[in-house]
Amino acid sequence: MSEKEMPGFRGSVALIGTGPMGAPIARNILAGQVPLTLWNRTPEKARAIGGGAVVATPAAAASDVVLTVLPDLPQVAALLPGEEGLLAGWRSAGIEHPVMVIHGTVSPVAVAEFADDCLRNWGVTVVDAPLSGGTIGAQEGRLSIMVGGPAEVVKGLTPLFGLYSSTVVRFGLTGAGSTVKACNQIVVAGTVTALAEAMALASTAGLDLEKVQTILAGGLANSEVLRQKGRRWIDQDFEGGGSAKNQLKDLNFIAEIAAECEIKLPLADSIRNAFQLMINEGYGDLDHTGIYRAIVS
Repeated sequence: MSEKEMPGFRGSVALIGTGPMGAPIARNILAGQVPLTLWNRTPEKARAIGGGAVVATPAAAASDVVLTVLPDLPQVAALLPGEEGLLAGWRSAGIEHPVMVIHGTVSPVAVAEFADDCLRNWGVTVVDAPLSGGTIGAQEGRLSIMVGGPAEVVKGLTPLFGLYSSTVVRFGLTGAGSTVKACNQIVVAGTVTALAEAMALASTAGLDLEKVQTILAGGLANSEVLRQKGRRWIDQDFEGGGSAKNQLKDLNFIAEIAAECEIKLPLADSIRNAFQLMINEGYGDLDHTGIYRAIVS
């Protein structure tokens, strides 16, 4: 299926950020026979995708739709200025109404302000579309995408999103997607922490963690977190994956939007303190399931 043949979607596509989430997303887009331009700060990671057109600068990646899969908003904003930036690339390519999609987890407040600035100053429409489902969901093409942006723009993007997701829901204007991601991350961080505490208690009591998880998986305590992450506690393997530092970043965004909405979130605050302690103890680069180490230390 070419870009012209994909029902409901027209235009050129680029993806910036071929890390643990961006790489499988790129492969799923290419598997859908959609031409794709790729840029990554480390070019080898983009070339490792095994397809698409790898370019040397963000300017060369300027397309009708640019998907960014980057850690935070400052990295996205840094793509715009300069001779090698996206703004110069869009001007050179004659693209008057580009769309930038932010797939990373960012501040709902900051991304709404960023979108306003981009549209007012440069005519760039910013859509925030954070992801849920982890690297496994990205590989299997069954991510959940929570979207904020103009309705018609999101409608046009939905067939493209469908190549790497199973659920796409628009919640409102830019910033709304990141607010939903904040809600999602309360549940994810809370579930990870609850399971880590359960595994710590079971281990300290001398129980077989594999058997304990079998019981949890068979009842109300089952979850996607347990399915994807359960083995980490059994094997005591907390390397790689979604880092505790990124989890704390998300929890800080939750605190920010909660303050904006003037609502108290005692559980989210407690979990944020727990992850801050974990990072203070030197475990910040571990997968967030490694909060187990902070609990048992």
